[in-house]
Amino acid sequence: MPADGAAGLRIYGAATRLVAGWMDDWIVDDDETGRLLYSASYGCGGGGGHRLTSSPREAPVDADGMDWSSVSPCDLDRDFAPQIAQLLATPPLHSAKALPSFRPHLFASQFLQLNVLVAAVEYYDKLIESKKQGGIRVTNSGKHGKGVCANRDFDEGDLVLKDQMLVGAQHSLNKIDCMVCSYCFRFIGSVEFQIGRRLYLQSIGTGNDGTFDRHCHGSDAGSSTGCSSATHGNAHAVPQEVIMSLMAGDMQLPFTDRFALPSVVACPGGCEGELYCSQSCADSDWDSYHSLLCTGSKTEPLRRSALQKFVEHANGTNDIFLVAAKAITYTMLRYKNIKRQHASQNKKDESSFSFLMEAWKPLSMGFKKRWWECVSLPEDVDSSKEDSFRQDIRDMAFTSLQLLKDAIFDPECAPLFSLDVYGHIIGMFELNNLDLIVASPVEDYFIYIDDLPDREKEEAEKVTGPFLDALGEDYSVPCEGTAFFPLQSCMNHSCCPNAKAFKRDEDKDGHAVIIALEPIGKDDEVTISYIDEDLPYEDRQAQLADYGFTCTCTKCQEERPN
Repeated sequence: MPADGAAGLRIYGAATRLVAGWMDDWIVDDDETGRLLYSASYGCGGGGGHRLTSSPREAPVDADGMDWSSVSPCDLDRDFAPQIAQLLATPPLHSAKALPSFRPHLFASQFLQLNVLVAAVEYYDKLIESKKQGGIRVTNSGKHGKGVCANRDFDEGDLVLKDQMLVGAQHSLNKIDCMVCSYCFRFIGSVEFQIGRRLYLQSIGTGNDGTFDRHCHGSDAGSSTGCSSATHGNAHAVPQEVIMSLMAGDMQLPFTDRFALPSVVACPGGCEGELYCSQSCADSDWDSYHSLLCTGSKTEPLRRSALQKFVEHANGTNDIFLVAAKAITYTMLRYKNIKRQHASQNKKDESSFSFLMEAWKPLSMGFKKRWWECVSLPEDVDSSKEDSFRQDIRDMAFTSLQLLKDAIFDPECAPLFSLDVYGHIIGMFELNNLDLIVASPVEDYFIYIDDLPDREKEEAEKVTGPFLDALGEDYSVPCEGTAFFPLQSCMNHSCCPNAKAFKRDEDKDGHAVIIALEPIGKDDEVTISYIDEDLPYEDRQAQLADYGFTCTCTKCQEERPN
């Protein structure tokens, strides 16, 4: 069943806040010395980003005049400051033709720096080619930073982009409602099992955290989990033996053969928290993320205990920490693979940090800012308490980082465990994310039953009715989570967009799907709306201020008061 972009895929913030100014020339060629000088500031939106039209919020300063955001409690921030600066320095997107000319007397290391400059162009070109998304390209418009342009004409309703996430996770508490593949996020098992499992968890009144009381899906600083309406004491409760028959596969509901789901594949490491739709997905998740995060029986006991403490803290505070952990393990596993390949090919020695930089490259492309600096101030926090609020958020992140470090720290990847890097990773999710939404086959199933001819519907509802009554409004809860999509996150905002996030009937996994709202010509920029574009002008600008820019699209120019 299609899920509209406004309701089904909500933009968290597509990298539109800039840190401290804008520099079109990231590297300056000094005529006298022939040196390459890196700029101290940059502006390159991971979601395209618009120029900041007002001064950014000043960093909090304590009573002694000390900028607390620059004083880190993490020793690694000081021990690896140069490496961290390189990890967090995102090169702007230039075309090869726009690069400066260089003279023969420059050192070889300076040409290596030039390679860093063009890395963004090469990365996106290769990514688009590997994903067979040749209808678009990522460009630097010079006006809004990164953006996505059409390589061909698109008609209204055409698929513009289907983007696989780089890193993503299902909300912890949403796992109560929906059992999905932990890699591609397709629903798994059977419609009967999905219904039976949900009714069983309702009947015992407990979930991943021991209660249904926090059964919420919303986004704020303290919790990125979300909400459904599971309730105690359901007047339409289904007998326990019937629920168990559904879960065991001993009872088949009418017409569920039209909604067949992939069989369940267990985690290779033996944990119960991660399940898959295929061995391919299980292996891919293991190789990309999960081998370092598995809490199964095959994990060494001390490490397993440390991981469980990290997960417990994330579930009790903000499950965005789980996504950040996947970003770190993704980079660590890439690092090990790159280093192993380098050794097997007998190439000349390179520093371990050069391998880490290469492993980090996919994440380096997203616009980042420290989470505690860019997270929106909740409405229930008074502005006079803002500095304290942001300090608390940083402390929460540091606690999470320490727990993760206790579990999976690798000295060769030490810069990844700095608070500055961890905060920027979480900030990247805050600024670039789309909600991860996959429509439930249970909802599709009950809609199908409701649409049957009267005679068939009457017979089917004799069986399905009690289950629908017991589920109540929860029957339609989709898979929900958060994810970073590398190509979608480059799209700029417009209040009169020509494309939108939209799930079609055939879109059954966690990919971001972008559909043309109107004809898009070749070389036109593809834009989406980060907010509800039907709001009045003042409300739109107020919401977009959270993303750090003032919109000057055609619609805003026409509606702006004189």
